[in-house]
Amino acid sequence: MYRLFVAIDLPPDIAARLQGLCYGLPGARWVQAEQMHLTLRFIGEVDGGAFLDIKEGLAGIKAPPFALQVKELGFFPPRKTPRVLWAGIAPVEQVSGLRKRIDNVLLGMGLAPEGRKFSPHITLARLHDTPLARLSRFLAGNGLFATEAFPVSEFHLYSSELTSKGAFHTIEASYPLLNSYSLGESLFSCLALQIV
Repeated sequence: MYRLFVAIDLPPDIAARLQGLCYGLPGARWVQAEQMHLTLRFIGEVDGGAFLDIKEGLAGIKAPPFALQVKELGFFPPRKTPRVLWAGIAPVEQVSGLRKRIDNVLLGMGLAPEGRKFSPHITLARLHDTPLARLSRFLAGNGLFATEAFPVSEFHLYSSELTSKGAFHTIEASYPLLNSYSLGESLFSCLALQIV
């Protein structure tokens, strides 16, 4: 069986900046920089035949590259005991569009929809009994956090292995984002975007 999800990787410098935030919260199990990613779609456990179909089906997705910026911090669930500390992204329209294309491919294969609203984010920590007052101070102290924009030119199919030390992710396939322009021109356009 394969436990699968689809995600966008972060450039090492962006992940390193996020890693620099990862301290000072009791009860936080921090995500390592190399494990940070933006999940587009959690698929779950599938057998070997479905894995091969998914791997091949995602290769047919056509979408243009775009630019993203990591911006703002928050936690889930918003009105209950905090369980996840996250970093947000901007803008979300391109990510939602890519997610919709991925969903259409998976639904066409008979896979069930994910069943929860898509809220694009990067998980920074899993929280256990973290005092709300400490979390509030952490968020206030990092309220202006934002990175520079970075280009997104591909997405990945990952497998995930759950262990006593946390989840370990392996890239099973990578898919380039291309449109009618050349990749170089598209990435140049992405880098020229001004995200506010």
